[in-house]
Amino acid sequence: MVAVRSAKNQDHIRYRHKKTCRTGSMKQAHPAYEITEKHWFCNIKYISLVLLVLQNASLILTMRYTRTQAGKLYFSTTTVIVTEFVKMSTCLCIIFIQKGGNVKEYLNYLWHGIVTEARDTFKLAIPSGIYTIQNNLLFVAVSNLSAATFQVSYQLKILTTALFCVLLLGKRLVKMQWLALLLLFVGVAIVQIQPSDPTKAAQEKTSQSQSAYTGMVAVLVSCISSGFAGVYFEKILKGSSASLWLRNVQLGLFGVFFGLIGMWMKDGDDIMEKGFFFGYTKYVWTVIGLQAFGGLLVAVVVKYADNILKGFATSLSIIISTVVSVYLFGFTINLQFCVGAGLVLIAIFTYSQPQPKPAPLAETLPNGKQREVSKV
Repeated sequence: MVAVRSAKNQDHIRYRHKKTCRTGSMKQAHPAYEITEKHWFCNIKYISLVLLVLQNASLILTMRYTRTQAGKLYFSTTTVIVTEFVKMSTCLCIIFIQKGGNVKEYLNYLWHGIVTEARDTFKLAIPSGIYTIQNNLLFVAVSNLSAATFQVSYQLKILTTALFCVLLLGKRLVKMQWLALLLLFVGVAIVQIQPSDPTKAAQEKTSQSQSAYTGMVAVLVSCISSGFAGVYFEKILKGSSASLWLRNVQLGLFGVFFGLIGMWMKDGDDIMEKGFFFGYTKYVWTVIGLQAFGGLLVAVVVKYADNILKGFATSLSIIISTVVSVYLFGFTINLQFCVGAGLVLIAIFTYSQPQPKPAPLAETLPNGKQREVSKV
């Protein structure tokens, strides 16, 4: 009898052990699981950051390489369309996986999210059109600025995004953040205003004609459009229950549409003569792949990493781009570029520092003690 009860108790213990593992209280029952989970979280965080550094640096370097080499030059307007199509297709695949491969449920979800909610879908037309302009301007900027100069200058998007956050979302910036934005602007200005003597300027050796003025205007307009579109898109996401992947599909639909219009206006006759994929090489396809999957990588970094690590990743990508440009493009570094780039790196770190939370409100009780009051 005692043996029977002992066996039942052991079965009961094993049952509770399994139930505990399934119901989420495994962390208390198994500390090793909590350690493993933290270890996995740290791994995915740092792996995603390393990939983001490599993606940022390699994208700009590859874009610069494809736009400055002698030979058949591809139409940048076509790469913008192909990139949008690849991103949209990737998001469609992700949604299909999330629906468990159920074709009927998958098609119903897309029909309801895109067609039935057409009014909601058309809200994405504005940021999509702006993103299309921005993506085309990036090719203009990279074609006229060295990879290192572009990487430093393009950080002005931090300034424009912050300003639009204040204007459209009512975000408040502390004094240190305003100081960081000022340093960022000064640093970019120092990098851009190079000596009139070509032998003393920070520049690359290239066989293609380029205009620093055209490149800087393209960077400025691109940063402004990036800041506005990003904040506008964030505002739409906050006011909707649609998934991020569906929103990217909607962006992709409009992106392909606006991209075709831009392609036809700029390169329509030449494309009719030479073909859509004229001048495409393995490096051009690399640019498309890096651009398409860079957005998905940023989403992972935003989820698992904090602002300090993202700032570190951005700074490291600038340093890598500069060093590689010296060996790959013959980029000449001068003291002025080092000072300007240094100020930009300091600004990135300063702006990304965690800000102190405001002190909680308190009220005085009749006995003289104070208690915290939640802010409504």
